[in-house]
Amino acid sequence: MDQTAAGGGARTDEATEKTPVRFDTKIAVLLRDDLEHWQRLNVTAFVVSGLGTAAPEVIGEPYADADGTAYLPMFRQPVLVFEGTKETLSLAHGRALSRSLETAVFTSDLFGTGNDRDNRAAVRAVRRDQLDLAGMAVYGPRNAVDKILKGARMHP
Repeated sequence: MDQTAAGGGARTDEATEKTPVRFDTKIAVLLRDDLEHWQRLNVTAFVVSGLGTAAPEVIGEPYADADGTAYLPMFRQPVLVFEGTKETLSLAHGRALSRSLETAVFTSDLFGTGNDRDNRAAVRAVRRDQLDLAGMAVYGPRNAVDKILKGARMHP
């Protein structure tokens, strides 16, 4: 049995496992509100894929089913998806960069490329303040991410 710091009472491992996990960080995706449904899914998948490489602490432990079949680890916390206008996305992008938070971007040009090399070249060809953003992912302290997403709304 573990002694809790607050209250000094004993807690069982079972009680600890039932205690909700709270994160002081947030993973958020912001999508432009005029994207087609398939584009929203594509952008979301692409932008979140970069977060685990830049911030390995967001990745949890591997999974296994009752038969012992192994599965890949995933994010350890929920990914919240938001939407906003092109202007909202541009403002959020600037805020994320000014706070030096881990950020991934997907520009409209990437819908016309078919590989990683061309994707990177398409982003590299455009100045930061001229990017035609379709979506972005950001990871950081909860309150900072909330400020970055000001003006955005939860994706329906």
